[in-house]
Amino acid sequence: MSEIKKRLSIILESPKDNTEEKLQKVCHLLDQEISYFNWTGFYFKNGDKEELILGPYVGAPTDHTIIPYGKGICGQVAVSNETFVVPDVHEQDNYLSCSIDTKAEIVVPIMKDGQNLGQIDIDSHKVDPFTDADREMLEWLCDEVAKIM
Repeated sequence: MSEIKKRLSIILESPKDNTEEKLQKVCHLLDQEISYFNWTGFYFKNGDKEELILGPYVGAPTDHTIIPYGKGICGQVAVSNETFVVPDVHEQDNYLSCSIDTKAEIVVPIMKDGQNLGQIDIDSHKVDPFTDADREMLEWLCDEVAKIM
């Protein structure tokens, strides 16, 4: 994971890319380097509304471009401000399906000055693939992303 963190840091610190370009490159890197990350994207608070709006992502197109707070895993993280790991999405009552292939999901909030700015959302086509190292790396990444927001 430390090699991926180094590469993510280089992307986030690049002076030539704007924030959206950096986040798109982050999605591509995670998608390419971690085989069980099958949809990787960012959602952000939509202005003053109690909803999330889709940002940069890599993976199959999704109908979920706007997610109300409280709906699905992403909407729950927007309210709880805590990482949510779902080993098996079929065991979650409040799950919004993006793809019939999705078996697991991890969502990590991007917090700055106590405010939830958004989150990274990763879907996997495998049941229970996410490790403690994945969670730690994604939480570190969201802390780093918050610095450039």
